Amino acid sequence: MEKILKAKTLYQSVITSSSTILNGALGILFYILVARLLGPESFGIFSVSVITLTLIADVANIGTDTGIVKFVGSSIHKKRKRALMFLKLGLETKIVIGVSFTVIGLILTPTFSHLLHKPELMVPLRYAVLGAFGLLLFSFTTSALQAIQKFWTWGVLNISMNFLRLMSILAVSAVIVLDLEKSLFLYIIFPFLGSLVGILLLPRFFTVKRELSVSKEFFNYNKWIAILVAISAVSSRLDMYLAVRLLTLAEVGVYSVAVNLAGVVPQIVLAIAVVAAPKLASFDSDLKARVYLKKLQIFVLTLAGVGLLVGTPLARILVPVVYGSKYVESISPFIILLTAQAIFLISIPAHTAVTYYFSSPKILVWMSIVHLAIIGILGWVLISNYGYIGAAATVLAGSISSLIIPGTWTLNKFRNK
Repeated sequence: MEKILKAKTLYQSVITSSSTILNGALGILFYILVARLLGPESFGIFSVSVITLTLIADVANIGTDTGIVKFVGSSIHKKRKRALMFLKLGLETKIVIGVSFTVIGLILTPTFSHLLHKPELMVPLRYAVLGAFGLLLFSFTTSALQAIQKFWTWGVLNISMNFLRLMSILAVSAVIVLDLEKSLFLYIIFPFLGSLVGILLLPRFFTVKRELSVSKEFFNYNKWIAILVAISAVSSRLDMYLAVRLLTLAEVGVYSVAVNLAGVVPQIVLAIAVVAAPKLASFDSDLKARVYLKKLQIFVLTLAGVGLLVGTPLARILVPVVYGSKYVESISPFIILLTAQAIFLISIPAHTAVTYYFSSPKILVWMSIVHLAIIGILGWVLISNYGYIGAAATVLAGSISSLIIPGTWTLNKFRNK
């Protein structure tokens, strides 16, 4: 029986990991195409809109997706009605929070664009606010599919939406001139479509009643995750907002290409975490955990080293060819960001150990606060003096802190035990 369970887990991990990597590749192709078609300045505005969209969606999620995976996943086979109650509560929460954030966001976009000293951002940011609602709904369906272990469906739904988005850009650009607003519209429409399709693939949960009876348990679990995600969401994007405030939009576009290229690494991080998290959560002794973490650490160190050795020279060759000569200046910040992401990759064992073996997400909350302070204070100084090179250096400093804090805590925890 144990061998069967291990084989099933491995099979599911392969599906989720492959889907995540393929999804990331489709996303990169989409960004390459948009960057070439729009040019640095318009692509800078597009990038700011997208990071605002994902920021709002992350904060507005308030840990709902994590709660769905935990409670629906643990109840769907034994207490089906209870699982359906959590599903309905999750969707209701997303709708209420989504509508609230949409209304507030549409009201505040003029003020926010004024604070960034970029009034031309007002309309694109309104697209971002609407798109965040769609992303909230789409993440509900993907989390629910993950919770009921429909991993094939989960993967196909994610990949198909990104594929259709890419094809739509190709089709529209072949017929008419693609501008900023059309690009944003095509970007935000597919999460809404994906959420409608995804809900049809879920168990029928609309008719279940008394879903509020599980709300206390649901939200109590979600609170630390919500705090962690909110702080992390802001700190991970603060470099871009500081760049928008202090640099020209064309410079933001150049920096955005570097950010998107380096974004390949987080896809690998997510794919590894999908496998490592349940494994660490299952260990019942420090010895087993330490042996596994050592192997994982060697693996990510090797992966990070290979990535730096290959990625640095490859970028010098591919960026002018793939993105065009307008984005050649993206190479230098990309190399710094790639180093930062390699350090982030190296920190995976410590992060997963803190969360899934020691069950201490509070540590990561404090780490995120330190990271936010580094990006905010150091970022303002470095970007003011060194432009997008300073922005990349700020991200590197933040990554180092995100390795040292959980890494030191994990080592001390094992030593004390």
